[in-house]
Amino acid sequence: MNSIKTLLLGLTGSIGMGKSTTAAMFSSLGVPVWDADSTVHKLYSRNGAAIGAFRQEIPSSVLNGKVNRTALKNLIKEDINNLRKIEQIIHPLVAKDRLTFIEKAKKDNIPLIILDIPLLFETGFYKFVDYVAVVTVDYYTQKQRVLDRKSMTEEMFLQILAKQVSNDEKKRKADFIISTETLEVAENKVQEIVFQLNRQARNA
Repeated sequence: MNSIKTLLLGLTGSIGMGKSTTAAMFSSLGVPVWDADSTVHKLYSRNGAAIGAFRQEIPSSVLNGKVNRTALKNLIKEDINNLRKIEQIIHPLVAKDRLTFIEKAKKDNIPLIILDIPLLFETGFYKFVDYVAVVTVDYYTQKQRVLDRKSMTEEMFLQILAKQVSNDEKKRKADFIISTETLEVAENKVQEIVFQLNRQARNA
């Protein structure tokens, strides 16, 4: 009987590349997805695991029982050292949630799981996954997608890009590249990856 090794696929991509849509494609094929952004949202929400620590360390950030993201942004603008305080609270909680997800998958003999992490390369976490998939599209399409969001300006878009590893660098380090020029192209690639890695995990 073949043993199953749970493979960890890190999924990443810059803003506007279609990463969330791609993650949903993996999920629709039955692949469990851990989402870093959703985890932070859960931790910040009412009764979230981060509320007590924020109340104690940065009380002004908690409004109506939830961590207020606008308040956090303002605190960072006032004093960049507040960013370190925030990270010291949230990073261990995110890591704990991610580890729980991974351990459950291993216990359940799940062949493949997705770790959806926007800053996979920037945080260095790409070193701890088995494979990396980068979601990408041409710059013009990316820019149009981002600027179609009412809350985003071109200046904000460029500021975000400046803080991230470039798309070209991400693609160079990737094991798989998923183009989202069309949904069909992306879906075909996702299906190919799932088939390949599921087979590999089951033959480990």
